[in-house]
Order: sequence, then C-alpha cells, then structure tokens
Amino acid sequence: MSRDIRVFKFGGASVKDADAVVNVAEIIRQHMDTDLIIVVSAMGKTTNKLEDIFNAFVNKDKSAFDQKTQALKQFHFDIVENLFGNAPNRELQQCIEEYFDEINDFYEQKSDEASYLYDQLIPYGEILSTKIIHYYLLNSNINSTWLDARKCIKTDANHQNANVNWPLTTEHIHNDVTPLLKKNQVVVSQGFIGSAENNSTTTLGREGSDYSAGIFAYAVQANEVIIWKDVPGMLNADPKYFEDTVKLEQISFKEAIELSYYGASVIHPKTIKPLQNKNIPLYVKSFIQPESKGTIIQKRTENDDAIPSFIFKKNQVLFSIMPKDFSFLIEENLSDIFLKLSKTNAHINIMQNSALSFSFLMDNKSDIVEKIKSALENDYIVKYNTNLELVTIRHYDQKTIDFVTREKEILLEQKTRSTARFVLGNTETATNTIKEV
Repeated sequence: MSRDIRVFKFGGASVKDADAVVNVAEIIRQHMDTDLIIVVSAMGKTTNKLEDIFNAFVNKDKSAFDQKTQALKQFHFDIVENLFGNAPNRELQQCIEEYFDEINDFYEQKSDEASYLYDQLIPYGEILSTKIIHYYLLNSNINSTWLDARKCIKTDANHQNANVNWPLTTEHIHNDVTPLLKKNQVVVSQGFIGSAENNSTTTLGREGSDYSAGIFAYAVQANEVIIWKDVPGMLNADPKYFEDTVKLEQISFKEAIELSYYGASVIHPKTIKPLQNKNIPLYVKSFIQPESKGTIIQKRTENDDAIPSFIFKKNQVLFSIMPKDFSFLIEENLSDIFLKLSKTNAHINIMQNSALSFSFLMDNKSDIVEKIKSALENDYIVKYNTNLELVTIRHYDQKTIDFVTREKEILLEQKTRSTARFVLGNTETATNTIKEV
C-alpha cells in the first residue's frame, strides 16, 4: 500500500541557527509515517549576506568581498559546531570548505551579465543549508538523501526570475525523486533554484522557495504541502502594523492568489497555481507550535469573505504622466509608456488613468525614480510623490476603510465589490511633496 506524499517547505527563519535545525529534524521525525520531500531556504539572512558579497564583487571591493565571505563561512561553521559538537562530520566540513572555495573563486568571474552572475552566486545559501540539514538528519538516524534541485527543476535562461519548463521538470522529478521515496528516503532539496538548458544555475525570483515546494508537489502529485512559518498561519494583517490580527482558518486557492497578488508576504505569488491545478491542499503552519492547526488553502470558497484582510506596502512612489501638449492620453500614448516602463523592469502596484494623465505606483527602490524619469521625461511631463503607502483591504466595509485611512490623505483610491485600495500620504506633507521633472 502506497503512503501519502507530503512536501514540507522550511524558510530561512526556521533554519536560522542550530536550535532551529534541531527543531526541523524533530518536526520531520513526527511525520515519518508519510513520504517526505523537504524544500529548504538559505539559513537566516544568508541570501542578504550573499547579495552583499555580490555587490562587493560588482564594485570590485576585494577587501569587503573577502571579509563578508569569511564571516558567512564562520556563520555556517558555527551552526555545524553547535549541531555536531565533539563529533564533527568531516564529510560535511569538507563540503562547506569546497563551497566557500568556489565562492572565493567567484571574484575572478569576467562576465558582464549581472543577472547571470547573480544566479551563479546567490544559490550557495540553499546548497549550504540543505547539506547541513541532510547530514544532521543522518546523524539523527533519519534516512535522508540530498537532492540537487538544479537536476530536476528545469527553466529558461531568464536569470533571477526564470520560467519553469513544466514537462521537462515533471519528468526529471518523477525519474529522480519517486525512486527515493519508494525506498522511504527523506528527500532534502533546495528552494529558489533551478537550471537552464545549458546547465547554468537559475533562480525563480526572490522568496521563490514556496514556489519550489509547489513544483515538487505538482510533479509527484503530493497529498499536501506544508509551509512552516514563524506565525500560526495566514493572518488577516501583518502583525508589524496590526496588534489584533486574526488567523484565517481556511481560504480558497482563489483568495490566496488574490492576497499574494496584492502583496501578502506569507505565500509566494506563483506557488498556488500548480497546487490548484492538481487540487493539492496547502497548509501554513507554525514551526514554533507544530501541533497547532494552522491555515488550510484549498478549493472551497465559502469562508473567503468571513474576515477582512489588510495588506500594507510602505515606501511607495506615485508617478503621474501627462502629454507635454496637454492632449488626450490615448491608447498610443499608453502603449508607448508601457513599452518604456518595461525596459526599466518596472513593477506597477496600482495604476489609473484619466483624460490627461496616467498614474502608477511602485516600490521606491534604489534609482527607480531616476530610471523612470530618464525613460519618460523627453516625451511627457513627469510628476512623482514619495513616502507613500498602499493599503489593500479584501472584503472591506466602511468601518475598516475609516480605520486604515484615519489621519491620512487619500491620493488615489480604487474599489471593486470585494477589494478597496488606497494610496495614502501623511496629511501634513502629502500635498507639498509632489515633484515635477
């Protein structure tokens, strides 16, 4: 009789130190009655640290590169020492040494393709974390196999945001993973990474480990996916902004897609589609209280509107674009604006147009204002407003709208039957911060 298949995804917070790894092993041990695929992110803030190393490489700052690389190496060796104590695993130590030798050698890379180079360095975080967890599971008498996700998840060469080749990926996962599960092996693999046709490493987008779990689950037709977080489940708001958050006990795939689209950070936006296609339920549970129920995401929709949900995006910039001759803004103008924006890799959070202007909101990331100005200022009047926030309310009522907009100036608003969105500024400064090119 075949056993159920579960895919567990553990993020960086769940493997941030030795105690966290011990906790992960205990959670795995409690579920040994099923076949398990374990998808793991980089440990703690390792991805951020690797990005710092990458920036030192880009800036040709050898001293910073060496210093940051050595600090990251020590971070991982400290975790290993705390896990294995006086009985170090020489094979694991050698693996870590070899990986950091490769990171050190990366400084000599000559390519000018930044996205390609990024994808060759940053995935070391996932490779290191899964090696450490794999060897710790073996040391804990859990039958584990380490699997390189790049052998299974096949993508195009769109580095930093690669698109999955589903037929090829499904074939590879079926051929490589299924035999291991039949031998009752716990398969430990990486989130976030894949490989292109030329075998170069690719990444699936920041925070893409959730998506990796969905890919594995789709390919093996898993019975369920569990994403282990430091929260009790999906909450109706970010606890950083709301004191009285409420856990969503059950929502539909459709609602989860809507929430992730609007910016809810619990689930990666691409994760839901492969699970919905195979009707595989997704649970969000707490690795701090693993026995708790968590949130289930599945096809039933009857509970979607039970509780309003709030999604906040801080540090936003609102652009207003107008033709210089004050003519009507027609489809030809919009097509031209979108083409120019696409060349800046702009990601629009909300947009709206009138007869004379087109407005759109974006995350105010480094240099984005200058890039947009440079792309549009020759043909259009460009105005922008910074230090704004975007609030999205799913299943709103007037009480919730009054609550989130209190003492704020509403610069832009949009409403549908189920969703209200507001671009908000501080009432004292919003009207005085509009800048014109």
